[in-house]
Amino acid sequence: MSLVRRARPEDAPEVLRLRQIMIDALPGGDATTHWHALALPGLRGRLGEPDGDFAAFVVDHPDRPGALAALVVGTLDYRIGKASSPHGRSGYVFSVATDPDARRRGYARACMAELLAWFRERGAGQVMLTASAEAESLYAALGFVHKPDPTMTLTL
Repeated sequence: MSLVRRARPEDAPEVLRLRQIMIDALPGGDATTHWHALALPGLRGRLGEPDGDFAAFVVDHPDRPGALAALVVGTLDYRIGKASSPHGRSGYVFSVATDPDARRRGYARACMAELLAWFRERGAGQVMLTASAEAESLYAALGFVHKPDPTMTLTL
């Protein structure tokens, strides 16, 4: 039996807590949490859509009932097809976090495996993510490679 399960609407506060742990660890991360209350209703709604284009996989914390130990979140996007993905379906992983006291137990890897299976079931031809230095070896072991993509961002 797998420790990994699909996140449910009632997991939303814990999903936000783990996402904040990830954000805090990023270069230039923003430790403010006032946005959690604003994000919570939308996240609950998305977690309640089992057939949508959004999925979160989690592991319950073994030592703290009601808490999550690990989280992986992704979304399925349509982009115009290309040779490596002719149907245009792309997966994007945008939140991977493990509670500090639950690290080095394989939880993030197990969650990633479930998310990658979810992407495959939906016909994604590629999966993209941004890797922290600490997580790069995990992603490389799963088959991810660097690409010379000159990604840029605009905050609206």
